[in-house]
Amino acid sequence: MPARRGLPGRRPRRAPVRPAASRGGRAEAAWREFAASFVRAGMVPPAEAGLTAVEAAEGAAVLLLAPQQALTFTGKCRLTCLYGAVRVLGFAIASHQPGQQLFSPPTHCALALEALPAAAQPAADLRQLRAAARAAMRAHRVRRQARVKVMARFSPQCAVVLLEHLDTPVTRFLLSHPPLSRLFEPQKKEEPNFTPEDAVLASVGIVKCSPERGLLVSESMFLALEELIQACCAEDEGVPVIMVCGPKNVGKSTFNRYLINLLLNHLPSVEYLECDIGQTEFTPPGCVSLTNVTEPFLGPPFTHQRMPRKMVYYGQPSCEQDSERYVDVVKYVFNSYKKEVPLVINTMGWVKGEGLLLLTDIIRLLSPSHIVQMDVYDWKAMAPLTPEYVHLAPGLYTKGKQQPKCKQMNASRAENWKPSEGERDTLAPEYKLLYIHPEFPRAGVAGEARVHSGILRDMAILGYLGQLQPPDVGSVLPLQSLVPYQVPFNAVALRVIHTDVAPTNIMYAMNASWVGLCRIPDEVRSQTDGPVLLTQTPVCDCLGFGIVRGVDMEKKLYHILTPVPPENLRLVNCLLLGNIAVPNCILVSQQGIEGEIPYVTSEYNYSILGSGKLKKKKHFKRREFMFPCDFT
Repeated sequence: MPARRGLPGRRPRRAPVRPAASRGGRAEAAWREFAASFVRAGMVPPAEAGLTAVEAAEGAAVLLLAPQQALTFTGKCRLTCLYGAVRVLGFAIASHQPGQQLFSPPTHCALALEALPAAAQPAADLRQLRAAARAAMRAHRVRRQARVKVMARFSPQCAVVLLEHLDTPVTRFLLSHPPLSRLFEPQKKEEPNFTPEDAVLASVGIVKCSPERGLLVSESMFLALEELIQACCAEDEGVPVIMVCGPKNVGKSTFNRYLINLLLNHLPSVEYLECDIGQTEFTPPGCVSLTNVTEPFLGPPFTHQRMPRKMVYYGQPSCEQDSERYVDVVKYVFNSYKKEVPLVINTMGWVKGEGLLLLTDIIRLLSPSHIVQMDVYDWKAMAPLTPEYVHLAPGLYTKGKQQPKCKQMNASRAENWKPSEGERDTLAPEYKLLYIHPEFPRAGVAGEARVHSGILRDMAILGYLGQLQPPDVGSVLPLQSLVPYQVPFNAVALRVIHTDVAPTNIMYAMNASWVGLCRIPDEVRSQTDGPVLLTQTPVCDCLGFGIVRGVDMEKKLYHILTPVPPENLRLVNCLLLGNIAVPNCILVSQQGIEGEIPYVTSEYNYSILGSGKLKKKKHFKRREFMFPCDFT
């Protein structure tokens, strides 16, 4: 049965169900902590009137949070817990843990600091607790006046955190481009009355906002999280494989971050399989990757770009043109999963027509133990992915189990049909289906997303290129000022993934392009010093990305800018060029350029035949499948 809808703007309350006694001790402890956090989350945070924020030093502030108090904010800062414990996007940060970087731009779900209540302490220990809080503030050079003000409101159950101004090479690089220069500033001022506490927070780089801008945990989400945490922490069961499905703009990425951060409170690591090539989490767009996550990610994808354990560059933000190669890529990456830790799988928001058929194939290929299906209450973008439905439904490349009495069955009948005991097949998939109904504003409406998906992809690329910035330089170095690597033509093979390019024009296509730096198993051999061209797109490991800054036709060299370390570059023997372009702001906003900007022109006539973007017709139907293909 679908879960009861919670009240708008509030997190619904429900008494958690105690796990079975057969669960291991770790699962029991995980359940207790999660259930306690739900009791806190089920309450409306107190008004910010009780918020204590004091300037600790230049660009730093001490924040005291009373038990069950929360601060929802936009901006960026570094957080260090001095006393007690706080939780950010599911991850608990205690005083003995290192500080964390927090990124909360208005383009994404706002982060919230929640104070976790401490265990009751004997009265004799209160003096020691106060002394420990004072010592922690002294160790971080908090001003005496600030210490006095914080200790005046101190209680043993509170949390004391140090917030510091955060400036990283990646954020400096992003903010240096005019379209993103105000990325971390609030879109509009929500509070008409600017208090002294607001001024203190602003000096650090954050602005408090309405709690409704943060993560709203619906009852159905809590029930799903409760079961997933129990399954992942159970010591007497296999390692769970969790697949998260749903249409666009239902919060799949935010849910994945919240779930993994919760699991990292109890487990040393979690594997993450990225199958959404349009909105990737740890890599630039167009990739299928497997990442071992050992640290919480407390910000959008552009803030935590990293090298996965396994990665393939598919080369396009959508797999509609070549879904067969997409399935091969997912299979290739998934084969690297060792089944030693839980796996979270992110899927695309393409769940209509052929997208649903492809999702059915992916479910059969990856064999998840749990499927989290996210969809809104009011209208359903996809049929319930029950094991019976997946068993019967045809995929794009796999066949469903045919019923003996009805070979031609539409989607609604496949959804409602329930097999008898004698009709159940041993090959039917076995997984637990969990429903989540998001309740944030504009949920499920793709056109109502905060930011266009293309802008988010550009931000991920900029975040990746931000790794080129030296960590010890305060200013931003323009990309054209960095020294590129020189790669001989005959040292690497070339392939354009998404379209056919004549060999005589291949260098025009490569120049000023975004390329995947890959390794193919075959040795690259060339009888001449000219370029080596592949006739087919390989499914191979991708070691990183770069920009072909220039092509030297006289010396037969590619000039490539990339943050990939030299020891990995020695393994690269293939350059793949896909339908992922260098962001326009990089080309237009080049600093230190006088006169005409390279690679940029305003004299372009879109009326010329073939000059515009190719539009694919999406209204056709494929007669070999029983389900209608609706791409709208």
